[in-house]
Amino acid sequence: MITSREYRTAKQVYGPLVLLESVEAVTYGELTDISTGNGERRRGRVLEINGDKVMVQVFEGTSGFAPEDLKVKFLGKGMELGVSEDMLGRVFDGFGRVIDDGPEIIPEKWLNVNGSPINPWARDYPNEFIQTGISTIDLLNTLVRGQKLPIFSGSGLPHAHLTAQIARQARVLKSDDKFAVIFAAMGITFEEAEFFIEDFRRTGALARAVLFVNLADDPPIERIAVPRMALTTAEYLAYEKDMHVLVILTDLTNYCEALREISAARKEVPGRRGYPGYLYTDLSTIYERAGRIKGRRGSITQLPVITMPEDDKTHPIPDLTGYITEGQIIMSRPLHMRGVYPPVDVLPSLSRLKDKGIGAGKTREDHANVMNQLYAAYARGVNAKELAVVLGESALSPMDLRYVQFAEAFEQRFVRQGEHENRSIEDSLRLGWELLALLPKTELKRIKDEFIEKYYPATQAGTAAKA
Repeated sequence: MITSREYRTAKQVYGPLVLLESVEAVTYGELTDISTGNGERRRGRVLEINGDKVMVQVFEGTSGFAPEDLKVKFLGKGMELGVSEDMLGRVFDGFGRVIDDGPEIIPEKWLNVNGSPINPWARDYPNEFIQTGISTIDLLNTLVRGQKLPIFSGSGLPHAHLTAQIARQARVLKSDDKFAVIFAAMGITFEEAEFFIEDFRRTGALARAVLFVNLADDPPIERIAVPRMALTTAEYLAYEKDMHVLVILTDLTNYCEALREISAARKEVPGRRGYPGYLYTDLSTIYERAGRIKGRRGSITQLPVITMPEDDKTHPIPDLTGYITEGQIIMSRPLHMRGVYPPVDVLPSLSRLKDKGIGAGKTREDHANVMNQLYAAYARGVNAKELAVVLGESALSPMDLRYVQFAEAFEQRFVRQGEHENRSIEDSLRLGWELLALLPKTELKRIKDEFIEKYYPATQAGTAAKA
């Protein structure tokens, strides 16, 4: 039987932390109730244990705390979230409390927010296509059910609009199983929170979604709880309710900043750029909660968003993320400055599992060939454009000029897409073939002849062949 113990042995308060002495029989991560001299109550958890000394992390901050007035009760359990299928369509704060003026959730069960590690042997390989309605993702950087595919963005880029669009449009093709979206926002402004909530309500996407919202002025400790609350909900819906769950985490840079702030308060030795040395391990406990389990119909797919400070891909957060996840979608500031939405930088973007989710029976037989040819043609067109800047267009061959034309059309017709334009994979493939028709058939060296005969647009073939 779990019993609570109460202590009045607080010795120091600094930052969000309280140090207690002469404490017995507590465990790491154990929840606490903290009472102040004026009767105010706040929650915390055990962050560090050293002999009879215990460090407690206070969720709502320690403003107004005096050590001699504090009463700390250890509750004998870790942080838990009450989960239910009724959470769909609701909005919560970072600690899982209802904030949408609706009724409280009656939990079907309580789950520890740290989850349980998935046995590697029990993992099933991701191999089913998720259609996001975004051509640059669906056709070129395919998202596969059970994958973790981060979006690398930058300050001022429209990642909020892109993630909201994906949340509205995403679905698993060739499956009748229920699909849910868990949207976790960390350290965002009030205006951004209103945008997400209103967009979900206006478009009807809220009916299949659960939103966790942490504002920039909320305690940093709440920010650390948000992704774990979201993933605990996702695990319940996926593995106990057989749903396909897409988890969107935005913005993990704010999460890491909160982690650095608390690490500094603990006086830990900093690592790269002041982040704690365990940043890689901490991020892995979030990312590795995605996946599929053998024998279970449900799955968890992750789309974390990282805003790179100064657009620096070598910054510790995107750098470490790249080691754990299976690719990245990179947003381009130059494309954004030219008014292209979504400004996905196709060439450095990558989905390492895309080949597992495409092809006959999943998307279409010509998907892989079209993808490879579009990449190759766009890369040559970009290189030709850069060469023309240095040497002038007169230095380019007629075929190089054709590839420059292709690159410009690719950005304006394929990459550019309306914020409410939901393209099917067939729409994206058709558009890809229309662009490839700007090139002679002899240039399509990465596509099988039978696919060229079947899909090459007949109305444009004659014009392209004469060029």
